[in-house]
Amino acid sequence: MNFVAYSIAAFPYIFSRPFTVEYLPIAPGLSIRALVHKAAGVGRGRKLRPLHVEIHAGAFIGGIPDGLSVFDDRIAKETGAVVVSITYRFAPEHVFPTAIDDVDTAIKWLHENAEARWGADPTLMTISGFSAGGNLAIAATQQDNCHSPSPTAIKASITFYAPVDLRLKPEDKPRPANFPKRDPAAVLLPLFDAYASQARANHLNDPRLSPVLAKRETLPERMLLVIPAIDIVVVEQMAFVERVNSEDEQNGETPRVEVLYEEEGFHGYLERELSI
Repeated sequence: MNFVAYSIAAFPYIFSRPFTVEYLPIAPGLSIRALVHKAAGVGRGRKLRPLHVEIHAGAFIGGIPDGLSVFDDRIAKETGAVVVSITYRFAPEHVFPTAIDDVDTAIKWLHENAEARWGADPTLMTISGFSAGGNLAIAATQQDNCHSPSPTAIKASITFYAPVDLRLKPEDKPRPANFPKRDPAAVLLPLFDAYASQARANHLNDPRLSPVLAKRETLPERMLLVIPAIDIVVVEQMAFVERVNSEDEQNGETPRVEVLYEEEGFHGYLERELSI
């Protein structure tokens, strides 16, 4: 499955590509593949460029960063940021917490090496993620070096149809009224649960598995959730938004979470558009 995905995603870059490939060490003798986008001539006069981390989709069971290259290249060109698009090990061979451990370790490596390697500022880091990558993007903020008061706190996040509550099995999540009566992905739902199923009982209160539980103090100062209406993770995302913004207001702060709600969008719709 991953070979097919790689072939499709890599086809446009047979002769030229807007990124370099790096391998970030996550353990002795073990590394993860990363794509680094750094556009020429858009440093905006800064000594160091902003640093943006991207995490791909794939239901925790597959996927590659190459499929988001169009998006990541645009971020690099329009903001001047160094964009590092990372992967992680997959279920069912590697279940929770392997994926988030890989992401945490990769970010720690970036904190220590991004400045010297690419001229990127680890104190000006943002993060984004699609689907499972959105879960991991918010979960990554739970490390002490990724939230306030650390100088390397993640400053902002963007997530796209992120499953933020893995306490429920996919088949048990509430369906919105406009959801198809017959779910074409129903047969795959047990596989989509491979990352969380074995850990669920012992991690019901763990925000690294279910970021919906994250304390607002650990979250980025600015957050954007892109939420398509035709999706089984709508309810949990909206509950997360309402809870965090309500707590911000109760503490006299401006609500940090913005929502882009797509009435006709469905899970994965943006990746389909990016691949065309």
